[in-house]
Amino acid sequence: MWLPRADDAGPSAGYAGAALLFATLAQWLSSQDSELDTEILCWVFLPVLIKSLSQPQPKSLLRPVVSGKARGASSSSYSLWIVAVSAAVYSLFKSETGLIQFLPALTPLLLTVQNYLGSASKPAGLFAPLVSTNRGAILAASFGVLTFSNWSIWAFLFSIIPTAFLFIFYTALLPRNRTSTIFPSINLENTIRPLSVRIAVLLLFISGVDFVFFGFNSTGIIRTFFLAFIKALSWFFVIQVARDASWIVAPLITTFSISFTTNPTNESSDFQAVTYTLVSVITLGQLVALLPKQAKFRLVLWLFGIASVIPLLSNLWMIRDAQQSGKIFGPEREHPVESLVRGGKANFKSLLKTQSKSYKEAVEQYQLRYHAEPPPGFEAWYKFAVDNESPIIDNFDAIHHAVSPFWQLSGKTVTETMSQIHFSQNSEMWFCSFNGASATSDCAHAYRVFDRHLKVLLDTLFKGLDGALPDVKFLVNHFDEPRILIPTWGAEEARNHPQFNITSMSHQPIWDEITKFCASKEKSKKAKTQSSSQAFDLPFITDQSSAMDLCEHPEYRNMHGLFMSPVSFSLVEGFVPALSTGSPSTMGDILLPSPAYIEGEFIYDDSKEVGWDKKRNNLYWAGSTTGGFATDANWVNYQRQRFVKLVQNIERREFYYLREIGGVIQRVASTFLNGRLFDVAFTRIFQCDRKYCRDQKRFFKVGGWADKDKALKSRLVFDLDGNGISGRYYKLLASKSAPMKQTLLREWHDDRLVPWVHYIPVSQSLEELPELVFYLTSTEAGQNRAREIAEQGRDWFFKALREKDMAVYMYRLLLELARLQDPSREAGFPAIH
Repeated sequence: MWLPRADDAGPSAGYAGAALLFATLAQWLSSQDSELDTEILCWVFLPVLIKSLSQPQPKSLLRPVVSGKARGASSSSYSLWIVAVSAAVYSLFKSETGLIQFLPALTPLLLTVQNYLGSASKPAGLFAPLVSTNRGAILAASFGVLTFSNWSIWAFLFSIIPTAFLFIFYTALLPRNRTSTIFPSINLENTIRPLSVRIAVLLLFISGVDFVFFGFNSTGIIRTFFLAFIKALSWFFVIQVARDASWIVAPLITTFSISFTTNPTNESSDFQAVTYTLVSVITLGQLVALLPKQAKFRLVLWLFGIASVIPLLSNLWMIRDAQQSGKIFGPEREHPVESLVRGGKANFKSLLKTQSKSYKEAVEQYQLRYHAEPPPGFEAWYKFAVDNESPIIDNFDAIHHAVSPFWQLSGKTVTETMSQIHFSQNSEMWFCSFNGASATSDCAHAYRVFDRHLKVLLDTLFKGLDGALPDVKFLVNHFDEPRILIPTWGAEEARNHPQFNITSMSHQPIWDEITKFCASKEKSKKAKTQSSSQAFDLPFITDQSSAMDLCEHPEYRNMHGLFMSPVSFSLVEGFVPALSTGSPSTMGDILLPSPAYIEGEFIYDDSKEVGWDKKRNNLYWAGSTTGGFATDANWVNYQRQRFVKLVQNIERREFYYLREIGGVIQRVASTFLNGRLFDVAFTRIFQCDRKYCRDQKRFFKVGGWADKDKALKSRLVFDLDGNGISGRYYKLLASKSAPMKQTLLREWHDDRLVPWVHYIPVSQSLEELPELVFYLTSTEAGQNRAREIAEQGRDWFFKALREKDMAVYMYRLLLELARLQDPSREAGFPAIH
């Protein structure tokens, strides 16, 4: 039944306003790191606040004023412990997971219990149907839950657990008009102090366990005390409102504070940004409806509703302003991207033009490029390449640069070295034998069984080539990470020092080791080429090879997980010819196509494709925290973490854009980043010590499971290094989306993929990324350019990156390796006769 209001309910609206203000402020200032500490102090402060601020009244400040059967004078210790445990568990879940998606569901649940207990009071006002009827309350709650869950099923389901404990907590505070043995009941009038003590003790225990497992948090003492005091004030005023209305106002105030403080800039669509504002307004309306009719200044509370709209309108205005600013670029005033695209097209045209048209030309080109005779079997290889319509005949510089250092050793020494390292401890090398007669391979490892589809790759590529190639033996690195560091010895030193050293460097910095020969290389190196265009002080990539040169960029030391803390890194220093899928510029791994490129998970499926006009006009990436093993707080500088941190705008840092000021194009700084242009999230946090996994889960907005083909629904797709090369790159190149690529690892295909023609290169600093994505998505010229790159990359993929093209590459590589290990070959360069 509906129950009468208290006679002294006039200040309720003021109390509600204060509760909203302090709860919102606490939500805005809080972080998961400080959650447990501030909760402990909050429950310590709360009884003191109540005693200090409460005025003597005929009726207790803390007693909900209802008619009907009065409750007992005290609550059982059993009930108090149930409620205290519920509050503590909720705080733990919020601290560790941050999951509050199911919180809006508390409103209809508590309304149902309140009606069952016969302690409900009649709502009033426009939003009364949303708290007076089950249908209206459930509809409003469903909308709130879907908004908070961001359509993530995993977060939706898991957040039910902390909400269930919060439900127990608030249910115990509801006044009773009938006896109920289903729900615990406490009399807050007499138990606020013992309840607070129990909650604080439980949270203190949880914090102690937290410290043992994870160590101290980084929140300052003054900030912690201030935030705890703000939380205590919000609780104090919630209690004042609840005594005149209902404890249902408590979750409503919490829901409002969360929706109000959600930054619309970070939402990936206008719809999502608007829904948070609507949740704020609906929740506020429900709160006002629950206040007593005699409460003064109820309409003033709607100022909070107006305030919740301001961030949304501001965000929409900034998006519109940015779009208008982008119109300065056109035919008469080019964006820097346009000149880079022209340069890329010129490079691609030159690549195609210089390919040989006959076997004789191919031999001459080989001699001219490499100052050596082609290996035995070269003519058969040329025929194979032509028959398979290979667009690349001459440019196999990657093979030459990788194999040529080993010419200093005799063929016999090369073979002996491979055998020695295969049987060495911790070598982690697969020893493969290729049988030319049957065109099949057999790979063996000292103790591993699964070769990560290496044999499948080789047998697939060489199928049908029986008798075409010689017998060859070669080593293949088992790890994703590179392995080989070739000393800068001279020819005589190489013959006298054929040995190698294996050093395990997993989970530790490797930069100094892999760059220690830079000084020697610089002596024979030509003048450096500037790797990036500093147009308007934004680092657009102009020379991808130079941009990947570690010797030219000492700043990369602390910008890539591989260099800071590799997951697996067993460095081999010496003249060891071993194959890897990717390698930085300073290392000597011989490159082979990754087996991942022919695995089902990474193969492009045209049936999942959508047309350009139907794709979302944004940048997409989803993946895990591979790329380095986090053993300290430096994980924040790993390549994937830096990327996600930037595009999720977590730190509200300044970004750089090109804007017209006084008729002049300038680089301007702004904290604005249009979240509509990015759909980026980690889907899995791992490869880290327990504490730093927890820290990353708290730091990032982690998404749920992502469909492996979801990238095909966006116009721009991002790709970057993990522990090694990215296996998804070919799928993105084959798609109708435009790939954006950030990498420091060379691959076999680098000689045939041209930046700004087949893909969009991105610098390690990522400073140009916000402007680049804005131009390619928000201007007509940029959208046309992105579509053109997508089409060119797709067309070239099906011409130059087919399995047949990998076979052409591997065929030629095996010819070079066969010559290298020929037992009759003496040490020395195979000069032209």
